[in-house]
Amino acid sequence: MTRPLRAAAHIWPGGTPDYATWRAAVLHAEELGADVVFGYDHFHAPAVHRTAAGVELAPEQPDLNHFEGWTALASWAEITTRVEIGLLVTGVAYRNPDLLADMARTVDHISGGRLILGVGAGWYRKDYDSYGYPFGPLRERMDLFADGVRRIEDRLDRLVPPPLRPVPLLVGGQGERRTLPLAARYADIWHCGLEPAVRRRKDDLLREYADEAGRDEALIERAANWTGPAQADELRADGATLFVTELKPSPAGYDFTGLRDLLAWRDTAR
Repeated sequence: MTRPLRAAAHIWPGGTPDYATWRAAVLHAEELGADVVFGYDHFHAPAVHRTAAGVELAPEQPDLNHFEGWTALASWAEITTRVEIGLLVTGVAYRNPDLLADMARTVDHISGGRLILGVGAGWYRKDYDSYGYPFGPLRERMDLFADGVRRIEDRLDRLVPPPLRPVPLLVGGQGERRTLPLAARYADIWHCGLEPAVRRRKDDLLREYADEAGRDEALIERAANWTGPAQADELRADGATLFVTELKPSPAGYDFTGLRDLLAWRDTAR
């Protein structure tokens, strides 16, 4: 299956001066030519730095200006006209999965069929503790994730009216025993932010799990983080077609340099 290269802007709200600034960044990303605009599903802004192995939390996790993702998505569905929208990714434990499916269906209708439903197990403990959700061991959170994905899929099939299109399910994560098998069985998009060599091994496992589930692995779009043209060329050769760049606010607003670079690469590489 041949897929077009796509560029996504992952626009963080944490630290933005106000909602209007975040909203304007979404609109500007669409104006620049992004194919997808993502928010995230946190209640606080994680202070992190990225390594080859993934994400590491900073010692201090300050409270910053912040806004909730799903209510924002309903607004984005109204104010945008072309881009697909979603959260990278929704913590399944934060909402009843059947309700989450109904929320997704509703936003899909508001947007005219442009929602991507990103889901994950949740990992940022401050979200759980500050909002009163139990932060169980990873095994329990993965059990909730697996059950939640099944319930979401079932509810989406039974809603009246149904979504305007089969809502693409994006599964984010890299866990080899639980996340990858779920992605292989259910995901329309798999997002993994690892370096190419490590990611390649995860992708091989995804293919194996899809085969075991009786599913064509080519049905799963591969999404990766944008870190520059050289790595993107390598990831593209491995099959990635959706590239995501993060936009974080500063006192001066959002810097769109990374998105512009990604869009220029996308347009040249197509």
